[in-house]
Amino acid sequence: MISTVQALAHLFDLVGTLPSQDIALRHAAGRTLARTVTANRDQPPFAASAMDGYAVCNAVAGASFTVIGEAAAGHAFNDAVSQGKAVRIFTGAPVPRGADRVVIQEDVRRDGDTITLSENLDSGTHIRPAGGDFTNGTPFTGPRVLSASDIALLASMNIALVPVTRKPVVAIIATGDELVQPGDIPNAAQIIASNSYGLAALLDAHGAETRLLPIARDTVPSLELAFDLAADADLIITIGGASVGDHDLVGQVALAKGMDRAFYKVAMRPGKPLMAGRIGTSAMIGLPGNPVSAMVCGHIFVLPVIRKMLGLGANSAPRRVAKLLTTLGPNGPREHYMRAHINEDGLRVYDRQDSALLSVLSQANCLAVRPPNDGPRLPGDLLEIIHI
Repeated sequence: MISTVQALAHLFDLVGTLPSQDIALRHAAGRTLARTVTANRDQPPFAASAMDGYAVCNAVAGASFTVIGEAAAGHAFNDAVSQGKAVRIFTGAPVPRGADRVVIQEDVRRDGDTITLSENLDSGTHIRPAGGDFTNGTPFTGPRVLSASDIALLASMNIALVPVTRKPVVAIIATGDELVQPGDIPNAAQIIASNSYGLAALLDAHGAETRLLPIARDTVPSLELAFDLAADADLIITIGGASVGDHDLVGQVALAKGMDRAFYKVAMRPGKPLMAGRIGTSAMIGLPGNPVSAMVCGHIFVLPVIRKMLGLGANSAPRRVAKLLTTLGPNGPREHYMRAHINEDGLRVYDRQDSALLSVLSQANCLAVRPPNDGPRLPGDLLEIIHI
């Protein structure tokens, strides 16, 4: 068996960054910006009023001005403002030439076309300078996952087409005679296929394009067909059938299909029977069949692989330290990823850690990481956690 660190290094060697494609800004949220882009304009493109009021020059408390026009957002006052003159102005409107200040309307008394300034003027000019946010050519750095705020900024930069990394196509193959699809009626010896749906949801949420293939039965022809259907994917994920039982045929069929295996078995709980390699142009990860094992391996191994394929670097799942609220017994020789819940009080590790208990995984919001041969832990001890 190899360590999780070694396994992840092997997995990173199996994949590279996918090519980029230009897509409409409207569809770029949540996608990965493939490279740095630059602004196509200044923002604001002109000195703009930050308030509703009057644009004047040389404002003095108590002074009077003659109103000679109006400026609104999208409608400039095209003449200059000279001494003793004022332009009624609204937020976002271009500040007329000659004006050096916007006096807010609350500090003005108006009588016809004459305004008189208050004796208690504030000190602000209430003018947003041209290019105050960014200027033409300002870089917006990539790669990065684009948030809603990023989309607003790109729109302001007048970037209508965005270069994004192509989504990794991931084919998910659930295997086993015991499985039926959700909504079907299982017989007394069957269960519902849950792993493939959970993994698809996890990977879709992190930038992949998943394809759920038909369940592969525990026969060589059925598995061969599944691999053939997945042959054009960037990443093939199999679930189950990677152990050493008489009906665990995934490794056998993958090798017959030409898989160059990178490793088999990882010193971790849950998730020991993990396999990876390459088949043709596809990377392959063979996950264990227990539901929690498959989902934990999804967080620890598959998501970092997806991030590398998106150009976001070869990094393990981020960890932080949390204060333990519960007592834990000693850990065994394998790294243990324990389902747990973190809140403002600290970290509570669940008592039940069986790798078939999806109800416990659903309640968890993190994995508490126990190193190999970790000794007993007491409340107040610090443990590394991975948010899920």
